[in-house]
Amino acid sequence: MIQVKVFDEDHEDDLEECVNEFLSVIPADHLIDIKFQIAVCENVHEENETMFSFSAMIIYKK
Repeated sequence: MIQVKVFDEDHEDDLEECVNEFLSVIPADHLIDIKFQIAVCENVHEENETMFSFSAMIIYKK
């Protein structure tokens, strides 16, 4: 069965840590693909502050 696992973090180092932790528990031959995206927007609650969202979707065989 093919499944996905989605991660979303405010900082790229946090995303890297989460993804690496997940990858360490699945067999390497079960990994199909990893999709990565960065979203940037202005914070409506704080003036002159930019918000980042780093996300990854891992597609793998279970």
